Amino acid sequence: MKKILLLILAFSSVSFAQLKIGYVDSEAIMSQLPEAQDAQKKLDAIIKEWQEELNKMEKDWKTKYEDYEKRKLILSEQKRVEIEKELVQLEEQISKFRQEKFGVRGELFQKKEELDKPILNRIFNAIEEVAKENDFDFIFDKSGDIMFLYAKEEYDVTNLVLEKLK
Repeated sequence: MKKILLLILAFSSVSFAQLKIGYVDSEAIMSQLPEAQDAQKKLDAIIKEWQEELNKMEKDWKTKYEDYEKRKLILSEQKRVEIEKELVQLEEQISKFRQEKFGVRGELFQKKEELDKPILNRIFNAIEEVAKENDFDFIFDKSGDIMFLYAKEEYDVTNLVLEKLK
């Protein structure tokens, strides 16, 4: 909603007949760029490695749990508590590993950001060059949310909106 409001505000001060607007499909661009494909292969290899490690940890936990379930009736109270504590610690390690690797700000997110940054910079530079060479006023990305990838400075109404809000 906020993006649509900004879009309306941006166009409210100009005549549509004079605007030259273009769009790109950033997903299509990324899927066709060799360096983006290479980056995705690197990420896939990392994901596979971490997933295998996670699967091994989960398998180990399951094996220990199944062994515990089979023997818990013949174990002493102290040994049962000890094994249960160990199982809980293993669960916590698995959860911590999953969060560190695959969590919102985990290593996978950071690695993807690191690999994508130079590619995205190259794409944005190319978009800006195309926009200037072809005299576009705005270029949007149609792949996701409404997003400006390029806009001529003369259409920035931020200060006008701020003045209105004062």
